[in-house]
Amino acid sequence: MSKTILVMGESGSGKTTSLRNLDPTTTYIIDADKKGLNWKGWREQYSEEKRNYYKTDYSQMVEKLLRFLNGQTIDEKGKVVEAKNKDGLKYKVVVIDTINALMVADENRRRYEKNYDKWADLAWSIYGILDLALSLRDDLTVVFLAHSQTDRDDTGFNFTRVKTSGKKLDKITVESKLNTVVWARKDEDGYKFVLSDANSTTKVPMGAFEEKVIENDITKVIDALKDF
Repeated sequence: MSKTILVMGESGSGKTTSLRNLDPTTTYIIDADKKGLNWKGWREQYSEEKRNYYKTDYSQMVEKLLRFLNGQTIDEKGKVVEAKNKDGLKYKVVVIDTINALMVADENRRRYEKNYDKWADLAWSIYGILDLALSLRDDLTVVFLAHSQTDRDDTGFNFTRVKTSGKKLDKITVESKLNTVVWARKDEDGYKFVLSDANSTTKVPMGAFEEKVIENDITKVIDALKDF
């Protein structure tokens, strides 16, 4: 079973920047936002020519890429089979940036549909990606980036969670499918990862970290989870 990590945060909170120290030779980035990365020199590290970067906001293509990274493919009968091309096995980390882009793109492509089925389909497509990520090979880490939203109830209590499209995804609770959820935040001290906060869906395995807040560097999270 692969390791799964979700990094949530508002736009500009340092989600994508946290990827800066990953090894490009063993990292594959799926750019669902289609905005590129945001540190100097990233184009020399990641590109379609280098076969470690791909732009798509189609959930079906994301599933296909995850299969490729797992050494699998889908045959003409729709059955999962072992792929002849095993190049995907060299990657140790795959990043999906962001799952919200997949939600919004699918919703937009079906904007003229007025039936209930499209929301069920949308929810299942995202759930299917999360579920597939959990079943991939043991030596692969799947990192999901997601936008966050902070809700306030009538008493003034704030709670931060992953932003979703439609009530069906709210019922699924994206975070419940993942074992590690960190919150990217920017404050007066710079960009940080919040690992534990009572007013959010953050969670990390017990014993993985001594701190509640660390530098926003995804490699530190991945390294801390190696024994889990």
